[in-house]
Amino acid sequence: MLRSHQWCLLAGVLVLGLSILNASTAETITPSLERADVLAGMAGVGLMLVSILWTRASPRSPEAVALEGEQGFVLSSDLPDAVRAEMAWGSHQFLTATSAATILVFWEGSVLLRRGLLGVGDFEPGEICRRSVQKQELISLVKTALYPGKAEFDPVLPGLPSVMVQPLGESGWVVIGGWSERCFSRSDERWLSGWAERLKTTLEVAELEEES
Repeated sequence: MLRSHQWCLLAGVLVLGLSILNASTAETITPSLERADVLAGMAGVGLMLVSILWTRASPRSPEAVALEGEQGFVLSSDLPDAVRAEMAWGSHQFLTATSAATILVFWEGSVLLRRGLLGVGDFEPGEICRRSVQKQELISLVKTALYPGKAEFDPVLPGLPSVMVQPLGESGWVVIGGWSERCFSRSDERWLSGWAERLKTTLEVAELEEES
């Protein structure tokens, strides 16, 4: 089925084509015919321009990639209840309210959480993760195909089309992979940054309680 902008483009092409056909079959060229041809040509070109602008204003959403992996929820068993509850709640929110396909939490050398589609292999932070720690800010790979270092996220889930990497201070990261390119919004990024700060505080408080 044709979309609205495609109908608009088709109408523009039809008007322009009929105008040319009318001019080419006319026996005599009169001033009124010339004016009609000009107006018809302008209408046809105008409809085609509207179709193009319509497409830019309402861009086509990227299609979801068929990612390979089994749905699962793996949470470290030796965590305090407060930390387990925080990670269970936060990961659930991202997987149900955003375009996230998988989420991983890495803290002080260990993976504490894997949820969503699960990859295989041991995750080791690479250059992109280290850069996010150096800058202390979220790094969003809207199209991983453009980034040579994307292989560091293959253990999270192979073939992820987009990834958000949020540092947890100097000690860890939250890594979220999306179903398609450019699938995460600015609000998703702000939400991740806010939740990461809350999660970092919860982890640090839990460590202080264990030491005391």
